[in-house]
Amino acid sequence: MCNEISCYESNKPALTVDPESRRLFLKGVASLPLAYVLADIELAKAAAHGGETVTIKTDLAGEVNGYLAEPEDKNAPTVILIHEWWGLNDHIKAVAQEFKEKGFRALAVDLFKGSVASDRDGAMAQIKALNPDEATDTMNAWVEWAKKQGNGKVGTCGWCFGGGWSLQTALSASPDASVIYYGRVGGSADELNGLTTPLLGHFGTLDKSINPKMVGAFQQTLRDVGKDDLLTTHWYTANHAFANPTGGRYDEDDAALALARTLTFLESHLRG
Repeated sequence: MCNEISCYESNKPALTVDPESRRLFLKGVASLPLAYVLADIELAKAAAHGGETVTIKTDLAGEVNGYLAEPEDKNAPTVILIHEWWGLNDHIKAVAQEFKEKGFRALAVDLFKGSVASDRDGAMAQIKALNPDEATDTMNAWVEWAKKQGNGKVGTCGWCFGGGWSLQTALSASPDASVIYYGRVGGSADELNGLTTPLLGHFGTLDKSINPKMVGAFQQTLRDVGKDDLLTTHWYTANHAFANPTGGRYDEDDAALALARTLTFLESHLRG
């Protein structure tokens, strides 16, 4: 799967799984690295079967759904995962299962009301149809729901479209930690002055959209309001969507490093 910012001719070999490992994974008796699961439609679909649908009511959006991957530890903190512009698909559900395996209660939210796109035009239509006020209301409601689960600590993590909404949720609902994967960042001094949530940002130096100029301006505004200590950034010699194995810009090493940093960051802010 690709889009206008992540699809191009790649010289890197596709991630493949040997037949026996694939068979064992599909039978549920073996595990595979997350990247290899996400790169295979059938494996991602199989991984996505392990969760359940959760529904809550919001003031503006009405009833909204999420995909919950519940860990064995009922006292685990909750991480809210925010999808890319494709919507709540098997890819993000499989990621939720990975976060569950790492000891978090993982909730993958749905900001597109059940709509899932498989091509660029469909994805763009979903973004254009999004009501920002309803989306903010939805994210605020999920944070409140998550505070009543486990140990009460809540983190957010989003990719691209979802990365921008991870930041917006930090501003509107003040979770305990928020992770931004190459998502749009910004805001006025007045907006950022109220920020209390620690932020972790992963960005690619080759990204022409979410670029050093944008991130640098965001950092400067945070400095202006005395909030720059809340943001930790990591730069990778990579392009947009470098953590998505289904796109041509995927970088296996950088994606693994970013995930390790994400898990460490969430552990440090959501435990205890």
